[in-house]
Amino acid sequence: MIPRKSTKELLALSERFKSVAVIGPRQSGKTTLVRNVFPNKAYVSLENPDTRNFALEDPRGFLAMYPQGAILDEVQRTPQIFSYLQQILDESDTKGLFILTGSNNFLLQENISQSLSGRIAYLFLMPLSFDEPESTDVNQFLFRGGYPGIYNDSIEPFRFFPNYIRTYIERDVRLLKNIVDLTAFERFLRLCAGRIGQLLNMSSLAVEVGVDVKTISSWIGVLEASFILFRLLPHHKNFNKRLVKMPKIYFYDTGLACSLLGISNIQVLDTHPLRGSLFENMVITEFLKENFSRGSSGNLFFWRDNTGNEIDLILDQDNKLTPVEIKSGQTITDEYFKNLRFWAKLSGSESGYVVYGGQDFQKRSNGVNVIPFTRMSLIFREM
Repeated sequence: MIPRKSTKELLALSERFKSVAVIGPRQSGKTTLVRNVFPNKAYVSLENPDTRNFALEDPRGFLAMYPQGAILDEVQRTPQIFSYLQQILDESDTKGLFILTGSNNFLLQENISQSLSGRIAYLFLMPLSFDEPESTDVNQFLFRGGYPGIYNDSIEPFRFFPNYIRTYIERDVRLLKNIVDLTAFERFLRLCAGRIGQLLNMSSLAVEVGVDVKTISSWIGVLEASFILFRLLPHHKNFNKRLVKMPKIYFYDTGLACSLLGISNIQVLDTHPLRGSLFENMVITEFLKENFSRGSSGNLFFWRDNTGNEIDLILDQDNKLTPVEIKSGQTITDEYFKNLRFWAKLSGSESGYVVYGGQDFQKRSNGVNVIPFTRMSLIFREM
């Protein structure tokens, strides 16, 4: 098993709550993590049809088989057991009694909010971070992404991702939403990959896909619920400026995005027009993964006014706003600091970061630190 940063947080939650839900994309390593952290707990896969039928038909009898608790894998497949699980947790004082995993955020949270609210903690497990498989090459990680199977099983990305996409569409999409035109949905998915780092314009997507805006909104929700993409919201602080209100879209994994864009090898990636956007995506998801591994989220934004002045990423920590500019190039130029100078003049704060694709670290006199992507842990230590 590749060691995961989330292990510490998972243990901490299991010592404080009676149940923990580990949620994330399919094949992000949830089952491997929980079985490694809780080797003495019974493991039950609710993907198994016989087991699932037992849980659906006789939830009380099913749960009675595990008086010492258990790991219930893909538990969103059996919504009937949640109300019975509530009673068991209420009657027990044992912490970490049941560990639940799920790859469908919408269905799982809907059931948890109805039955287990206040009794359960959440841990979001994303694909591997850059330093978890001990990566050293930025392009390699951009292209391969972070799904553990690519590393553990040595599966080439051009084989892994098309099968992942096919399985996702055939199983999760049908489970979440009874989408009839799967061809249109897959075209929509690929169009989203082409809009990484751009403002989410649903009207434009609707025209290109050939569906209405309401359908696009619903499909975006499907992609979010199944951890394919996420929206980065604009920060609300306006400094007397008119701000853009639309979110941007990013993928949880750049390897998956590369596959959807038809990037078949690293040589193609080197000169691809969206390489800068993919690099930006990779940096932002590293911040997101770091937050999730600590059990926190919700403090990442971008800032943009209606004249085009923009900061790629804003870290909002206790009302202290830290700007982060993201540049894929390997040579530091004055252009890297243009938006940060505008931000400093606007906000009165002269601290911030530039994360870029080169190797040199610089600490500028204006309070801006230039950090290579491979050394982003230097920023995480200060978060």
